[in-house]
Amino acid sequence: MALAAISLVACKPGSGEEPGTDMPEWYYTGGKLGTTTNLTSKTFRQPSPATENAGLSVPFAQGDQIAEKEFVTNESARQHGLGPVYVRASCQHCHPNYSHGTSVPAGKYDAANIGNGTLLVVINPATQAYVPWLAGMPQLFGAKPFKAPLDPDKITVQWLNATDEHGNQFADGESYELRYPEVHMPNTAVYVYNQGYRDPDGLLESEGYEVKLENTIGVYGSGLLDAIPDQDIIDQYAKEAADGKLKNGLNPDFWNGGFQNSGYYKNDPKWGPKRFTYALTRGPIMDAAGANAIWNITNVTRSDRKYHYLDLNGKIYAEYASKDPEVQAQFGTEQEIYNYLTSKELPAEMTDEEFTQVMVWHRGLAVPAARNVNDPKVLRGKELFTQIGCDYCHRPSWTTGQDEVRDPNQFPVTVQMPRYPNQKIWPYTDMVQHKLCMENDIRTGWCRTTPLWGRGLHRKATGDAYEARMHDTRARNVIEAIMWHGYSKESDAYYPTQQFYNLEKEDRDAIVAFINAI
Repeated sequence: MALAAISLVACKPGSGEEPGTDMPEWYYTGGKLGTTTNLTSKTFRQPSPATENAGLSVPFAQGDQIAEKEFVTNESARQHGLGPVYVRASCQHCHPNYSHGTSVPAGKYDAANIGNGTLLVVINPATQAYVPWLAGMPQLFGAKPFKAPLDPDKITVQWLNATDEHGNQFADGESYELRYPEVHMPNTAVYVYNQGYRDPDGLLESEGYEVKLENTIGVYGSGLLDAIPDQDIIDQYAKEAADGKLKNGLNPDFWNGGFQNSGYYKNDPKWGPKRFTYALTRGPIMDAAGANAIWNITNVTRSDRKYHYLDLNGKIYAEYASKDPEVQAQFGTEQEIYNYLTSKELPAEMTDEEFTQVMVWHRGLAVPAARNVNDPKVLRGKELFTQIGCDYCHRPSWTTGQDEVRDPNQFPVTVQMPRYPNQKIWPYTDMVQHKLCMENDIRTGWCRTTPLWGRGLHRKATGDAYEARMHDTRARNVIEAIMWHGYSKESDAYYPTQQFYNLEKEDRDAIVAFINAI
């Protein structure tokens, strides 16, 4: 009964434009099956009509509870299994109200703050590869007796100002600011360094590694992106490769006359092209970011992953934690600790049924309807968005296919997944990586075009002081996000940004209004 009540509350219409006969098709951002009209602060938490139509409200609510609540170490608790080391204790920590992460303030990197969904990316600057002595998403907490691989209290974030070729000022005198983060992480913040580990490459000793911020994006609408036909994405790559409009072309490690089938960006034809994460390393959704994060962020094992996520080497943390006298005093012998940390046959702490519920929730989240769709200012902005070329990378719409849910992990199907067949959706992304060539750019410089749907509601959903746009929350509003796109003449988006710069203020404001409305 409690779960049914949760579902009923979630389905109440919210404050926003209720659909009428004169609503344009782009009002339904997720199509009729994937759009919610609840535009309250809980907008990103709503089940899609497809979820309710399929009778999946109860498993959706059960998955929602798993995503919302913290995992704990107490084995007698229902939601147990946290650790031995972990990045965050719940989905809500990184995705407040299931939005993207909030703005990162200057000062100490506060990993415990619910809403700080910005993760640390520690790399070798020469190769752009992750360092082997940490996980790709480094853990910041330890479940006793284990200790955190990184000490967040020793890590600080500084925001630096940048000035573009226009002096951060439009011709009519309106000014804007550009900022970017720098992260300082001393080697003494690294647990294995303090335990005596020395990096063969010397990066750790010399602090020659580089630390970047990478923010989470909203989890809503992922099921709709999963439903885009593979061939349509392949055709989009082929089109962009052929028309020569991108200064940097396409990532050759991903596409070279076709999808690469080896290396870091390997695309298994059986499962279709990668479509999730900034780096396009995940897809389909049953093996994508959410399916991965419910394991590696919390280190909660399950039947397909009976092991822990520790570091890229696989054994460095285990070796040095096993030799830690304080860990031994509470856990056991060096060999017992090492065997536990490196075991591939640990008990599954999350049941298959619970994981399936999480995926019903993940795939079943709706996207909020567009707002102010009949406002002349928004309509003018929509026209200009296309006119100046923003729609090349932020492709407005796609049409889903038959939506056959695919699961590379082949979990037993305990309930049916929500499906979105033959829906015209409006995510505003081409699903392709591009380069913006910004100061202290994202790792490798290649970044998937982020879907714009719903992002104008971030502050309403989270209470964030800023809109937290771009991959590291550097843009506090739409203007800053746009002008970062054209900061460098080498950017793939330099030309449309200059078109935006040359518009009258009234037209610039119209584009901002449109972006915030979708």
